[in-house]
Amino acid sequence: MKNLLVKIAATALISFGLVAQASAAEVKTYDDPYKMIESVADQTFRRISADQPVIQKDLEHLRVIVNEELVPYIDSRYAAFRVIGNYIKQTKPEERDAFVVAFKDYMVATYAGALTQYKNQKVIFEPAKAVGNQNIVTIKTRVIDPGKPDINIEFKLRRAKDAQNWQVFDMVAEGISLLDSKRAELGNLIRQQGLASVTALLIEKSKAPITAPLQGNDAKN
Repeated sequence: MKNLLVKIAATALISFGLVAQASAAEVKTYDDPYKMIESVADQTFRRISADQPVIQKDLEHLRVIVNEELVPYIDSRYAAFRVIGNYIKQTKPEERDAFVVAFKDYMVATYAGALTQYKNQKVIFEPAKAVGNQNIVTIKTRVIDPGKPDINIEFKLRRAKDAQNWQVFDMVAEGISLLDSKRAELGNLIRQQGLASVTALLIEKSKAPITAPLQGNDAKN
């Protein structure tokens, strides 16, 4: 199950990455969630292509790309609070703030590892629809990887109250929610060990070096 979720995370991130137009120096505000999704990957993978000489020498550079190109368009705080769930009532503001930072860094490490699997996949997006006064929308995409079955990805975006910009808070690949999987993975630990303990655990996990997945026979050994 863990390996399946890693593959889904990689595919979902590739789908998001194949949709970007913000640079480290220019974080844009999007009042159209479809335009945001369709913009935020193009620049990400242009950046990956441009930075290949650096990436080949040091995979850790992928953390920089994720932080600069993707994180501004992800609602890390909202996602982190969803992971905490009802236990949030038993936490202090400073504990929650620390968890949000640790959770973001943990997801950055996860996404950076997923980006090592980028192989020029293509993504098809559903036509844009009017969103009206909605504050949560789901945008469907399809990842096309030659020689492999297409994978359906849904992005869930949220527009906070009184905000103009949209941010991604969850990705659902073939019916599996990344947010739900993280909530299942961490929720029991939070209840059993407390938020501070899980925060420390995520900090340690986020320090693990970025590595490329094993291929072929290497993956079986």
